[in-house]
Amino acid sequence: MDKKYLWKFDADCGRQGSLEGLFVATKQEVKDTIGKYAYFGEVLGKHSEVCGNIEKKEINKVDLDSETVEKVSKILGDTWSGFNPLHYIHYKCIECGCSYHEDEFVKEKNLCEYCAKESR
Repeated sequence: MDKKYLWKFDADCGRQGSLEGLFVATKQEVKDTIGKYAYFGEVLGKHSEVCGNIEKKEINKVDLDSETVEKVSKILGDTWSGFNPLHYIHYKCIECGCSYHEDEFVKEKNLCEYCAKESR
């Protein structure tokens, strides 16, 4: 099992504000998130529509050993505070072209669950 580390997410959204968070993930999970499209919604107020590709500069590893992170994660889970960008990633279906959240997407096929059902 890959070691999990504590990461700080800090995305500047201009004059609207910023999104911050502390979350737990493996190095590979963070690497896979960089460059992906994330949709946060209207989290900075009505009509704010915060979205965009996750940039490398927005996620930084916190200097805390993985053993400590594992122990605290058993109590707090994988999101310690604020926003966890891994929970906001959207994937584009190669069949219909629409954007879907992870729980509606079959990564192995690059299809949304709806197109995956139709292609059986």
